[in-house]
Amino acid sequence: MSQNIQAVRGMSDILPSQSPYWHYLENHLIQLAHGYGYREIRFPIVEQTTLFKRSIGEVTDIVEKEMYTFDDRNGDSLTLRPEGTAGCVRACIQHGLLHNQQQRLWYLGPMFRHERPQKGRFRQFHQFGIEAFGMPGPDIDAEMLFMTARLWQRLGLKDHVILQINSLGTSEERAVYRTTLVDYFKTHQNALDEDAARRLATNPLRILDSKNPDMRSLIANAPLLSDALGAASAEHFESIKHMLDRAGIHYQVNHRLVRGLDYYSGMVFEWVTELLGAQGAVCSGGRYDKLTEMLGGRPVPAVGFALGMERVVALLETLLLPAGKDDDAILDVYFVLIGEECEQKGKELAEKWRDESPKLRLQLNCGGGNLKSQLKRADKSGAKVAFILGENELSSQTITIKFLRDAREQINVSMDQITNFEGIK
Repeated sequence: MSQNIQAVRGMSDILPSQSPYWHYLENHLIQLAHGYGYREIRFPIVEQTTLFKRSIGEVTDIVEKEMYTFDDRNGDSLTLRPEGTAGCVRACIQHGLLHNQQQRLWYLGPMFRHERPQKGRFRQFHQFGIEAFGMPGPDIDAEMLFMTARLWQRLGLKDHVILQINSLGTSEERAVYRTTLVDYFKTHQNALDEDAARRLATNPLRILDSKNPDMRSLIANAPLLSDALGAASAEHFESIKHMLDRAGIHYQVNHRLVRGLDYYSGMVFEWVTELLGAQGAVCSGGRYDKLTEMLGGRPVPAVGFALGMERVVALLETLLLPAGKDDDAILDVYFVLIGEECEQKGKELAEKWRDESPKLRLQLNCGGGNLKSQLKRADKSGAKVAFILGENELSSQTITIKFLRDAREQINVSMDQITNFEGIK
């Protein structure tokens, strides 16, 4: 016997028992985006490798170690997208969406990174992203935080996530800070772990994001980026905090929050939870005003965020929140058919009723079976009622309706009047 083929490690199946949580979350996300005036954009899951090297940064962990990169038959280097912002910006530049325009966009789909699989971290994962272009002020930054705060409230997660914010300033301010930071870590070089020692020469700000507990004290005493901010950057950040205060949204200023992608500048943020272990960030984002220019476009102010779908679903499941009930997936009717002639007539009736009631959720029994076995299938299907068509019903041109979820006597309804039956409205 041949060996069973398993899913690729770190790439998980989403089973029918789990999909209601996904539908629940996706519906809330889409409603949220539309409620704030954002429109959907879709772009390929495969892009030219150069796109991510330019945007994310060649010395980041993602580009150096995690991307799924391959040469196609033409010899071009292509990469499965590890995140969504770069592809969104590329599409906007290519199709002229940013020239003298404001854009508010959202997207949803799979991303790919070759990481060590663990709880909350996968090699294929799904993100919901929001991107806003053409607005330089702190008001749009604050809107991102208002949106996400509203989402947690709607999902029942408000008390289980914490907002952390920081400002990375401008690229010039970060260059000054980078020199100060390198000097500090060089004086404590013996205390650096292998990753930190490597990053010291390439991306020293990422040392601040280290999860190594042995380096916690060293990082805590490092110079603060906030001390290197100019007046404009500091004012921008203070304005955001003021808006959060007025909106009653609790937050923490995390001076060590730097984000893992090179294109960020200005305000950055994360929503984190303590319920998922080490992978506590469930939503992250910030401002990236230089990215369009890095990708060959005109300078355009931009800000956005990405939400990790798997992690939010895990939160919903961990807290046993009532997200597993997907009303759109609940059957109205299971159609029981007894006998060959009834099976043929049932198919015709089912299609007729679907024409008359496009929202009707009806499952036709297939594979035969007697009345008892079909009613067992009907009950297991979760349908509200069973329609029964046997020889007696066929001769009287009626349908027997058996209530599966209510203690009511079964009734008979004319075939022609079935779509007026209140039980399937």
